[in-house]
Amino acid sequence: MTSIETPNGLLEAMERLRSEVLANTEQIFGAWQPAITRPVFSTSARNLACYLALRRHELPSLQLALMRWGLSSLGRCESHVQATLDAVIATLGAMCGRDPGTLPPYPDEEAVFNGTQVIAREAELFFGGAKSQRRTRIMVTLPTEASQDLPWMQALVQAGVDCVRINCAHDTSKVWSGMLRNLRAAERELGLREPVRVLMDLGGPKVRTVCPKKHDKDVYKVGDKLLLTSAHNLEQLSHHHHEKDKSALPVVGCTLPEALERLTDGERVYIDDGEIGARALEHVANGVVLEIVHAPAKGHKIRSDKGLNFPDTDFEVASLTEKDRSDLTFLVRHADMIGYSFVQAEADVDALLAELAEQAPRDRKPAALVLKIETKRAVRNLPELIVRAAGKVPTAVMIARGDLAIELGFQRVAEMQEEILWLCEAAHVPVIWATQVLERLAKEGLPTRAELTDAAMANRAECVMLNKGAHILAAIQMLDGVLARMEGHQHKKTPQLRVLHSWQSAFSAEEGRRLR
Repeated sequence: MTSIETPNGLLEAMERLRSEVLANTEQIFGAWQPAITRPVFSTSARNLACYLALRRHELPSLQLALMRWGLSSLGRCESHVQATLDAVIATLGAMCGRDPGTLPPYPDEEAVFNGTQVIAREAELFFGGAKSQRRTRIMVTLPTEASQDLPWMQALVQAGVDCVRINCAHDTSKVWSGMLRNLRAAERELGLREPVRVLMDLGGPKVRTVCPKKHDKDVYKVGDKLLLTSAHNLEQLSHHHHEKDKSALPVVGCTLPEALERLTDGERVYIDDGEIGARALEHVANGVVLEIVHAPAKGHKIRSDKGLNFPDTDFEVASLTEKDRSDLTFLVRHADMIGYSFVQAEADVDALLAELAEQAPRDRKPAALVLKIETKRAVRNLPELIVRAAGKVPTAVMIARGDLAIELGFQRVAEMQEEILWLCEAAHVPVIWATQVLERLAKEGLPTRAELTDAAMANRAECVMLNKGAHILAAIQMLDGVLARMEGHQHKKTPQLRVLHSWQSAFSAEEGRRLR
């Protein structure tokens, strides 16, 4: 085998790589093609297949060899994989004096930049037109009070928010109507030329705690034990414990009995977005005994309606609940985007699309779909989820970092966040970067250094989501400035290499002193 240290050897290696990648691409794309009924997505799906085929290969040594000759590496090819391979091979062929007829032709401008243009068009469809100073849009989750506070909504819109989110796991259609009414009134008052887009999240089968009216225990610390039972058994058990057995374990209910049935001894359970970590000790007649292995030093209260996560437990549950089906009656008439919580498999996508086809009004443009990636299964199935959804309707992806961190482990979130961004760019679908962006600033009025860095990194997504907080307007203003500055330096993974004004001015001053 010829060494890749020489141009001829590198050309041979690249030709082999291209041949293998294109063969695998046709296999992957061929399996997907029957599910694609939206023709505009076919080119994007093929590029995603090509990217997956490329990433089956270990490429670090090839990357370094390409850099040696000043050629484009493969590290920024996400939106145009085959075009990158063709361009590199054609250039290497010219260096080696090969007959151009034996090489792939240089890709035209459309082949290289079409993917980026598709993402930009999709982003505008989802989130509205980009602001003059920034491409990345800002989304804000609306609090319940937004249904009654028109001045607050006006201030939000005036601050420059591009789109809003309504979490349908909370409140009612009456409250949601109030939010929308105030949003449209604020738009009219401010004379907006384009409406603020609305994402409405389905609640999904979020597994939550249910606590008895009389708390067995206020604060849990490391070493404490509790009985996790089904919500159905909760009242009876807690009453029995209070009246009959003062030494019995405190009881916490779980809204999804299937999770308890599949939970195995030794597996982890996280409560309230990971504030409390526990492990299953043993199954008993009425549930599972848990031991707290992680908690704040002062302990932490367990309240009702807090999230439960089972990262080690493999159980399947339908992503579309009966409540979701009922809520869709409202959503299909009011939402620009519908967020699909806890989507995990292709069957979940099929179920929602079937429901939308049945309920969608004919006098209104169908809502676009946002796949919320929150679980290990969703990450594992992401390419197929994208193809299943975007092959039929406009689709975006939300990186829901809260649940994802607990499901994957905090140390893997940054890595997985990057990989999701790459896959979505390859599929030409927009991304929403969500959970805890400028969280401390929004809630307490002062950001941390780390969350400012996180906000700066978020410019590689098409939209960044802020959660509600007393200082949300300050958070919008801060994020707007950070995104505008970063956009001048970076687009996705590609540095823009603008003039470094800070150092340029210092250099000019020093040079001026020398010349005097």
